[in-house]
Amino acid sequence: MKRAKDESKLFYRLDEVSRRAGLEPEVIERWEREFAFLHAGQTGSGQKIFRQRDLDIVLRLKQLVVEEGLTLAGAKRKIEAEYERRPAEPLHPDRLKKTLVDLRANLQDIASLLGKKPRKL
Repeated sequence: MKRAKDESKLFYRLDEVSRRAGLEPEVIERWEREFAFLHAGQTGSGQKIFRQRDLDIVLRLKQLVVEEGLTLAGAKRKIEAEYERRPAEPLHPDRLKKTLVDLRANLQDIASLLGKKPRKL
């Protein structure tokens, strides 16, 4: 069964993002290096893949930079505001320690279920 053209996919290859945005792949890769909120994943074969959200950001960046004439810095501020990209709240050290202890216990449980002797962490 073929996917409808307007239906979102989970991942897009760099060439698909390039084609949809009407931008050269080099421009998208440069923006990826420039903006921390835009980042591709990678397949096992090393091919870049982007999420729908990343495609939306690329399209919005193009609109802001190419069509509206904003600088990259201006576009970055606008994107951060629109996508509410705020720095994460710092975790209290005690809460972080508890999370790590819980995670280690869960990993040890999984290792024992798999029949492997857990390493001392």
